[in-house]
Amino acid sequence: MIIKKFGERVKKLRLQKNMSQEKFALQISMDRTYLASVESGKRNISLENISKIANGFGITLEELFKGI
Repeated sequence: MIIKKFGERVKKLRLQKNMSQEKFALQISMDRTYLASVESGKRNISLENISKIANGFGITLEELFKGI
């Protein structure tokens, strides 16, 4: 359940930034298909990649997990 909620949170933040999956994935040095699987809740993501996502949004890990 947390994997799905995390993916929804990432997608929501990305859409608020008005960025495509491709553009955001490129910005954080992540494969677009990997990011898509994270957003759809199909990927058990590593802490390292969670940190990349938070940094890409310019937020803390705490902010990234807010509401999850």
